[in-house]
Amino acid sequence: MSDEDVIQLVFEKYGVKISEDQIARAYGNEFRMSWKKSVEVGRFIKYMTLRQARQWLEDTVSLKKPIPLRRFTKKQAHHATPWGNWPVAKWPVKVAENYLRVLENLENNAKFKGLDVDRVVIIHAAAHRGITIRNYMPRAFGRSTPWNEQTVNIEIIGVELPQGVAPKRLKLKVFK
Repeated sequence: MSDEDVIQLVFEKYGVKISEDQIARAYGNEFRMSWKKSVEVGRFIKYMTLRQARQWLEDTVSLKKPIPLRRFTKKQAHHATPWGNWPVAKWPVKVAENYLRVLENLENNAKFKGLDVDRVVIIHAAAHRGITIRNYMPRAFGRSTPWNEQTVNIEIIGVELPQGVAPKRLKLKVFK
């Protein structure tokens, strides 16, 4: 995403004009994890503050709070929902750990640019498919089966919002 796209997105969502100096980016490439789960985690942490996203993902790693699945729900277990209206939820530990690494990078980039980390809001979180690591499993009678491993690239963009605009607490429609 270009800086102009980010500025337009912030104006549409929050009604605030920002400059290019208020944008921080982080990118993590070639993580060995599920692409589908990383798309769901990226969609979930979008529009959270940096602290809220970090806290939620740490709770996901410790299996306290789940990530709701909205798109990739076929053949997934449904739960009695103490957390809200989404019956399909997972605890993607490996994905959450990798997102925490990229969020730490985003926080360091924001500090380096002189931004207030408490007011940084995640505007864009995307997961893209990376390279496929090819491998083969030998079988009987000289055959082999492909045993490939997928990788994922994570892109997160955070923006420092003005004092009155940044969300003070976690407001989610998914969780009560």
